[in-house]
Amino acid sequence: MTSQTSRRAFLRGAFMDRGALRPFGAVADSLFADACTKCGDCASACPEAIIVMDKDGYPVIDPKVGACTQCGVCVDVCDTGALDSGQPWLWKASANSSCLSRNGVHCRTCQDFCDAGAIRFQLQTGGRSELRIDLDQCVGCGGCVSSCPINAVELVKMKPQMEAQTC
Repeated sequence: MTSQTSRRAFLRGAFMDRGALRPFGAVADSLFADACTKCGDCASACPEAIIVMDKDGYPVIDPKVGACTQCGVCVDVCDTGALDSGQPWLWKASANSSCLSRNGVHCRTCQDFCDAGAIRFQLQTGGRSELRIDLDQCVGCGGCVSSCPINAVELVKMKPQMEAQTC
């Protein structure tokens, strides 16, 4: 996760803001609020109907509704530049300690819904299974989030990887 706070979040007192789960292709949080006109075109155009408007009127993805196919329709209808297909998707799956498999209950629902094959379970002693998420394979679609029966899986924003440059 990133610990950098936008000016808008700072002025609202959200010092540890994790960032909103903006639609695919969203520009940096610090630029998004200025570029987005809150028109809702991206939400209307989303074939998966997972883009909703937050309390401030900005579009966010609700992964509990379903998975993002990253089709780019929302980017295509955005005329303001708030969504740009060249932006990296920094969101990845993460599960908390309430995961049923981690607590001895047989559940593999998130694995069943992971089309990328990023979720696996490693058997442990005592009938438990340890959830393993391969972040290199995870595309951050949210299919695992919407399928989890107890909401133990969420999408978290990762820090962008910087490429090494030669001096």
